Amino acid sequence: MRRVVIVVPSLFTLFNLFFGIWSMVLASRGEFDRAGWYIFFAGILDALDGRVARLSKTGTRFGAELDSLVDVVSFGVAPAFLIYQLEFASAGQAEWIFCYFYVMAAAIRLARFNITQAGRSKRYFIGLPSPAAGMTLATFYPFTTTEAWRHLAPYLPRHHLMQFVMILLSILMVSNVRYATMPRAGLRSVRGLLGLATVLFILVFGILEHDAFFFPLGITYMAYGVLRATVLGFFLEASEDEEAEIAGPIVITDGGSMGDAFGPRTRGLSPPGGGTAS
Repeated sequence: MRRVVIVVPSLFTLFNLFFGIWSMVLASRGEFDRAGWYIFFAGILDALDGRVARLSKTGTRFGAELDSLVDVVSFGVAPAFLIYQLEFASAGQAEWIFCYFYVMAAAIRLARFNITQAGRSKRYFIGLPSPAAGMTLATFYPFTTTEAWRHLAPYLPRHHLMQFVMILLSILMVSNVRYATMPRAGLRSVRGLLGLATVLFILVFGILEHDAFFFPLGITYMAYGVLRATVLGFFLEASEDEEAEIAGPIVITDGGSMGDAFGPRTRGLSPPGGGTAS
């Protein structure tokens, strides 16, 4: 039974990958609305796999690495491919470079997260989370089908808007801007009540007005981090411990543990048998 429970979070992660790949297949067929929503569903599964692992206390190093590799596909490659097919494929020959920088930033952001924050209890993320960035891009096309977009379209150059959004998302993912995590809902404190109200607000408007709601929500969350950092002293610098972790090597010990997020951190490489690691 325990082996089955351990596998469950990884199943959520693999379904996350399934939706990311399916999104790219749909985008290649020109079904942009469905492609965007499948990336959004992948984001929901990404949130669930971590919660299931924490609740069941079955988090493993394998699960963490698998999650990051899948996230590069579902929230890096898939959204970039969707936007390329939607906006850049018919533009200049060099337009794909915006997609490259976005995927590169997502990969760097996930690698840094694995070293500095994975496996820890968090009040904030350092840098814009890649699922938030990917879901923002994914919900752009549904938003363009709404009445709100029709009112804004005459004043917004769509193509240049997407170039700007792609650049800004790329910068924010690799920045030191801090973004709040999803608030925990509860009834025993003011913070818990605010968290419950936030969750209910997102659920109600997400169900009733999903096309018009999620892209502006993503832009608002993106802007929130920038405004907060500006008010508190522009981009917040990483602490000395975080900088040391970013610069330090990833270490595999005899027991197979890796980094202080999953066990004591040691320096040096000690593979069994004294050989070199591949």
